[in-house]
Amino acid sequence: QVQLVESGGGSVQAGGSLRLSCAASGYTYSTYIMAWFRQAPGKEREGVAAIDSGLSTRHAESVKGRFTISRDNAKKTLYLQMNSLKPEDTAMYYCAAGGAMTWSSLLSPSFYGYWGQGTQVTVSS
Repeated sequence: QVQLVESGGGSVQAGGSLRLSCAASGYTYSTYIMAWFRQAPGKEREGVAAIDSGLSTRHAESVKGRFTISRDNAKKTLYLQMNSLKPEDTAMYYCAAGGAMTWSSLLSPSFYGYWGQGTQVTVSS
């Protein structure tokens, strides 16, 4: 079965960096679109960044220039490098895997069928 396991979350001060990882198993990883989502308390889950099988990426406007999504198909691992973190980046971060979808759907959670359990990121001011 499909398994996605996130790691790398933690507590940092504003301006700091973290690197999230998501280890995948149980499916043909390289063919799936992979993405990072986040959800803060009381807010809806929002798309952070996505990467397709051809390594094309899309980042949310709120993280452009600060976060970078990447993937290592040989290691079946997804990454999110987060720099210049802000308190508003505080959330539970989830990785997700999905099949074919349009470019406009890449950051929509409803198009992803597989989810990890999440890793908490807390940024203090």
